[in-house]
Amino acid sequence: MTVDLSVSWLGMTMPNPLYNASGVMCRSVEELERVRLSAAGAVITKSCTLDPREGNPEPRYASTPLGSINSMGLPNAGYRYYFDYARRYPHHAGKPLFLSLSGLSLEDNLTMLEALAVEQLPCLPEINLSCPNVPGKPQLAYDFAATAIALAEISRAWHGPFGVKLPPYFDPVHFVEMAHVLGGYAGLRFITCINSIGNGLVIDVERESTVIRPKQGLGGLGGDYVLPTALANVREFARLLPEKHVIGCGGIRSGKEAFMHILAGATAVQVGTCLHEEGEGAFERILGELTDIMRAKGYHRLEDFRGRLKVC
Repeated sequence: MTVDLSVSWLGMTMPNPLYNASGVMCRSVEELERVRLSAAGAVITKSCTLDPREGNPEPRYASTPLGSINSMGLPNAGYRYYFDYARRYPHHAGKPLFLSLSGLSLEDNLTMLEALAVEQLPCLPEINLSCPNVPGKPQLAYDFAATAIALAEISRAWHGPFGVKLPPYFDPVHFVEMAHVLGGYAGLRFITCINSIGNGLVIDVERESTVIRPKQGLGGLGGDYVLPTALANVREFARLLPEKHVIGCGGIRSGKEAFMHILAGATAVQVGTCLHEEGEGAFERILGELTDIMRAKGYHRLEDFRGRLKVC
């Protein structure tokens, strides 16, 4: 049975729904090229700031039995570096390029968006409203009024489609409140959820120590830890905002989790912790497993089951 994994959305077609989560295998041109030349269906850059950043002190990432913890602190080469990559990117080759922007202020994001508008690069910006690991900087998306102000300014600076990356929400009221904010901006076409669950603490019993150094050992959790929360966020935003696309991110390490995200309503799926641990070969493996699941269930296309999660 033929299985079609392609995704058509926002006027473009991806060969399949998988790509890297911003923050993983995307800091340098070399890493970005490894993703582009892999089985991934798209590429997204590291969340960039106006100027290059070294990020937080090491050790700032640790693998754990159930995933990972990190407090990276937005290490990146600065937006001009990623814009230069976008100028040379083979956009005609059928793998879309997303630019992740994470200015340390609203003004920084507006400056980058205005520069992108002048360049007219054929990329889709994803505004990171949810970086939990920069000391002294709160997550904007937990302040609904401030998020609305930011999106209004972003919509004035950027007239094309764009997306936002959100932190996890845990209360049904907060899903509704944030959906109300996001629904007010027609240019906001996609929502990526979730970023890591912020400020977890992992302890090494043998060393009687934290496993990462920044923020007294507090960091964002990824991997198996976050899958149920990620699925809840995907399902709720897909349900509350059917006119927008939801990109699932969190806990994908096999075709099974990718299937779950799409069943919950995700248009596409980003891979983070698994990609960091396994490398770009994870894309081909996960796609093969997803294809096997679809064949076993008699699904020819992703649309056959996307968003069709049943409640028992």
